[in-house]
Amino acid sequence: MKSNEPHSKLKNREATMRVGAFEIVKRGVARYDLTDPYHLAVGLSSKEFAFVFLVLGFGINAVFALLYLASPGCIAHVRPGSFSDAFFFSIETLATVGYGTMVPATFYGHAVSAIEILCGMVFAAIMTGLLFVRFSKPRSKICFADRAVITTRRGAPTLMVQVANGRTTLLTSAVARLVAVLPEENAEEMPLRQLHDLVLSNGALSLFSMTWTVMHEIDENSPLAGYDPDRLRGDDVRLVLSIEARDHLIGAVVHDLRIYGPDDILHGMHYAETVTLDDRLRPVADLTRLSLVEPDSPPQL
Repeated sequence: MKSNEPHSKLKNREATMRVGAFEIVKRGVARYDLTDPYHLAVGLSSKEFAFVFLVLGFGINAVFALLYLASPGCIAHVRPGSFSDAFFFSIETLATVGYGTMVPATFYGHAVSAIEILCGMVFAAIMTGLLFVRFSKPRSKICFADRAVITTRRGAPTLMVQVANGRTTLLTSAVARLVAVLPEENAEEMPLRQLHDLVLSNGALSLFSMTWTVMHEIDENSPLAGYDPDRLRGDDVRLVLSIEARDHLIGAVVHDLRIYGPDDILHGMHYAETVTLDDRLRPVADLTRLSLVEPDSPPQL
């Protein structure tokens, strides 16, 4: 009979996933999955990765230092019972750096140091690979406006989110996807949240060099039809905007996303002008104004 013990061990585990201000709780999932060390190491923050590196380095050297101390006299010129001497000899051995003062003096010492050298080469190779992956991971530098706005465009209410290319290199084949997270009820009247893809009037951009205003017209077919500020807050509506583009400088596809809550959606506002022309008629994008909004003009009678 197949045991359910692994499932029972995961039953009481809980992990929190945060994307911007949006938080999701998963039960039965470990926060740190030790069965997938590569994904775990790449997903750590820089401080967490440095801490793990130091702990592993200290731990490995401490273990081998204790092995050297277990056989007194196996290392020449080491003070009897000195953990510090054995520890620093372990560091020199693990790094394959020999200064010539402390050396293995017995077969046991040579055997332990040989094993440590092999462990040192493996440890250095793994950490070098992880550092390369972490530093070479493509980063988008796509800037998002702090607020989404709903303004009137061509006589129809239109949801807009402004983004910008934060790099000095050109992005191409940019694609935007805007999703609304809305509450729904099933047959048992249980509260659920459903993802609705919003139709964009300009969901793709061949050349993404400066700014880009992603727009969704709120017509009778829109999932956001009939939503006012109070209903947005009452239903806790969320907007998820994801941008994907190709950076030809690094030859990779970069992507980023931003989540907007109900308080981040402003009605009756529009974005201030961010692109102007200088005295040489060159377009100038002022990204410091990316999140600036202005009230809509009252309709003329």
